[in-house]
Amino acid sequence: MYTSHYGLADSPFSIAPDPRYLFMSQQHREALAHLMYSIRGEGGFVLLTGEVGAGKTTLCRCFLEQLPAHCDVAFVINPKLTVPELLATLCEELQIALPAEHGNKACIDLINKHLLAAHAQGRTTLLIIDEAQNLSDEVLEQVRLLTNLETHECKLLHIILLGQPELRDKLARPELRQLSQRIVARYHLGPLQRDEIAPYIQHRLSVAGSHLDLFPPAVMRQLFACTGGVPRKLNVLCDRALLGSYAQGKPRVDRATVRQAAREVFNSNPIRPWHKLALASGALLSTVAVATVLFYGAQPAGQHSPPPAAATAARSTATRTPAPAQPAATAAAPRPTAALARLPAADLAQALAYRTLLGQWRIPAPVSDEAGACQQAELFGARCLSGSGDLDSLRRLNLPAVLQLHQPAGQLQHLTLLALQGEQARVVIGQQQHELTLAALAQAWNGRYTVLWMPPPHYQQPLAPGSRSLAVAWLRQQLGQLPAAGGATLAASYDAGLAARVRDFQLQHDLPGDGIAGPLTLIRLAQAGNPDSPHLSATAPVTIRRE
Repeated sequence: MYTSHYGLADSPFSIAPDPRYLFMSQQHREALAHLMYSIRGEGGFVLLTGEVGAGKTTLCRCFLEQLPAHCDVAFVINPKLTVPELLATLCEELQIALPAEHGNKACIDLINKHLLAAHAQGRTTLLIIDEAQNLSDEVLEQVRLLTNLETHECKLLHIILLGQPELRDKLARPELRQLSQRIVARYHLGPLQRDEIAPYIQHRLSVAGSHLDLFPPAVMRQLFACTGGVPRKLNVLCDRALLGSYAQGKPRVDRATVRQAAREVFNSNPIRPWHKLALASGALLSTVAVATVLFYGAQPAGQHSPPPAAATAARSTATRTPAPAQPAATAAAPRPTAALARLPAADLAQALAYRTLLGQWRIPAPVSDEAGACQQAELFGARCLSGSGDLDSLRRLNLPAVLQLHQPAGQLQHLTLLALQGEQARVVIGQQQHELTLAALAQAWNGRYTVLWMPPPHYQQPLAPGSRSLAVAWLRQQLGQLPAAGGATLAASYDAGLAARVRDFQLQHDLPGDGIAGPLTLIRLAQAGNPDSPHLSATAPVTIRRE
């Protein structure tokens, strides 16, 4: 009801677990790191607990959106299951066909066979159980027994348990000590801190399309006092406060509106004067709109008068949609040379540049510098790669990049390079997109760059003859997908035959033919197998001259 009035695309404070609206507080970043550890470790349980409304489900949705392509997920949302029902649900989630007549042993045998095949292909299988505090002891014991499915190197099934604080108490009981001892990471998600309320609210408003100051600083302490920093309570209160402000014709929320909203939302006998007023306001606006249509529709053709400027502005305000998530379009930007001369403050420019780079990989970016960006990228399976070169080397690398710029007094400035098209470069400076000539960009750039890339699963260092890991299995699989390379042998050992195949690929793409799969070789290999990954140009690069 109030969304169009405040220029919002949708309700910014819906309690639906939409990952777009997830505010990455310090706690949420740490919790997400624990979830990411569940697929990067060697197996076992990861436990995430939190109070009702703390954001566990939304965080899990965000985690699922960021999972690498080699992960298969079974998500159990109804934990009130018997052991046979749990095993059947797991088979269904993993698309394992069950015979008409099957017992627990048949299910477990089929699950084990599926997990072994997935592991041989370099895939990771993850089981997530939501509301796990409702699991019976018998089902929890069966879940523990599933972690006995393993190889000599690792567990075949990675498990995340999500639940309320009662789950911690349940797992602390002596009869469940065997399961508790297999928990390799634990995290409890608490409420937001007082100083996180304002950025939380502004983040949700921004995602919904508004950059207006609808909640001034004066109400933040009040919002925290009413909700205790619990995100779901905060959403409900802010939604009701915006409704009240709209109904009263206020441009933004004030303390009196928050106080009334809190009485309506949290009292057992709420007073609800705003609903009638808001509905009456909506009915009045609808009546005016219908009358206007009838008035103009009744005039002869060619007799329509243009609406006055004020009416045009009002209609524009009521119907505008939010700006897209990417920086503003080039047409609205100042001249590129002027933009380079008026860069933001150095710290802000660096933060915005890395935020844009992470955004190209769909990674949320609560960061302020290069180190923070690289740490954030690692949470989502990506790595930073920094180097020096020229525009030709970037064109061959074919990845979006943060570039360092020449600046007087030794200050470093940054921009993000998004695309190279002929003699033009599309860049983001601050939060604005620009088209620069390659000559202008080369003159401003000092040659240093940072890109993101997605390494294979379990990759730690360059792969060479003698290496043995799941990253080697991934390498074999990728080479098997390339033209004229034959089928992929998914063994995890880097032998002479694989080294020869890597060397052939390197020479074909103008890389040093040393038979060692380092970052640049793996980047080119990943690009060949996944043309939809972020890139600078629509045409795949022809050569990369150094490894």
